[in-house]
Amino acid sequence: MNIEEKKQLVYRQYEEVMNKKNLDMIDADFADNFVDHEAAPGAQPGREGLKHWLRHLHDVVSDFEVMIEDILIDGDKVAVRNLWRGTHTGPFLGMPPTGKRFEVKGIVIWRIENGKLQERWATFDLWALHKQLGMG
Repeated sequence: MNIEEKKQLVYRQYEEVMNKKNLDMIDADFADNFVDHEAAPGAQPGREGLKHWLRHLHDVVSDFEVMIEDILIDGDKVAVRNLWRGTHTGPFLGMPPTGKRFEVKGIVIWRIENGKLQERWATFDLWALHKQLGMG
C-alpha cells in the first residue's frame, strides 16, 4: 500500500465505523487476527471485541463523533491525533449518565499489514473526560 491508501484506510475507520456506525467495515478492513492492545477491560479479543465496544460506545454517547486532527505515516504505522466528542447519555466506564457534552483528545497508532489494520494502540484523556462530566 502506498501512503495515500494507508491514509484512506484509516480515515475510513473514523468516518464509516466511528461516526456513521457502520461496523461491517471492521470485517472488511481489519485483519482476521487483529490485535487491539488497548481493548476495553473484559472485552473479547480481536474484531468482535472491538465491535462490542463500539456498539456500547454508540449506545451511551448519543451523538458520538470523532474527528482526525493530525495523521502521520511512517512505514507500516499510522498515528492519529483525534478529538472525541458527544453527549454522555448512558453508563460509561463506571460513570452513570450525566447528559453532559464532552470533548477529549486521543492518540491512536495503527499498524497495517497486507492492506488490513493489524494492530491498534490508543490512549485518550480520561482525566479530562471525568472533569467535563463532573466526576473528578
